[in-house]
Amino acid sequence: MLPEIQNLYDVWYPNRIAKRNESKQISFNELTNSIISTGPFYFYIIDFFDMSLSNISPVISQIHGFDSETVTFNDILEAIHPDDIEFVAKAEAVATDFFYEKVGYEKMLSYKTSYNFRFRLKNGEYALFNHQSLMLSLDDDGGLGKSLNIHTRIDHLSNFNTYKVSFIGLNEEPSFMNLYADEKNQELKEFSKREIDIIKLIGNGLNNEEIAEKLFISALTVKKHRNNILAKSDSKNTAQLIKNCILQGII
Repeated sequence: MLPEIQNLYDVWYPNRIAKRNESKQISFNELTNSIISTGPFYFYIIDFFDMSLSNISPVISQIHGFDSETVTFNDILEAIHPDDIEFVAKAEAVATDFFYEKVGYEKMLSYKTSYNFRFRLKNGEYALFNHQSLMLSLDDDGGLGKSLNIHTRIDHLSNFNTYKVSFIGLNEEPSFMNLYADEKNQELKEFSKREIDIIKLIGNGLNNEEIAEKLFISALTVKKHRNNILAKSDSKNTAQLIKNCILQGII
């Protein structure tokens, strides 16, 4: 195993793996509603107890050339661009800190983690992918059980990686976007469910008046929300906001 990949295991394994009595699990409806894709994608479920894979999408063969019947988690990790492995390890460390130190591990089933990195394709070239992960089960102590991972090719949208991590809230939870992977004690910029709803409606092409009608609020309130969203997301304009949100798997 490459030393860089061992760093990833070191993030996941220190007392964070579930025992077999996984008592907290996400529902199927929550699972399917969380999947957002803006390009060719595949998915699989990883069991952190033994790092085994299941429910592997056959599309993984078309994208990476892996046999969906025999591919291992190490195969997938080793397809990450060598220059991005360190970032992935840092991103996973940020996620660990977010759940175990900031919001509480019991919220882990109500969040989708998202960040981007380069993956090796079937032809040997590399392309930018969006990684989304959603924990499906935990034990009573917050040990990691199974996780759904979705990898979406996004180089048709951008070849520039922001090297930031986002946590998209489900079940009415707020979202947190654009966290730096190599910066500790950084400010958490919270996006309410209402703000995420407005972002999605903007992405669907609705103007302020149409959004106001849809959400039963005033157009002035929508305008205030839009200004707050732009400021918190470090976006210069709506076009940049939408692009960033697409790249982060929000819309």
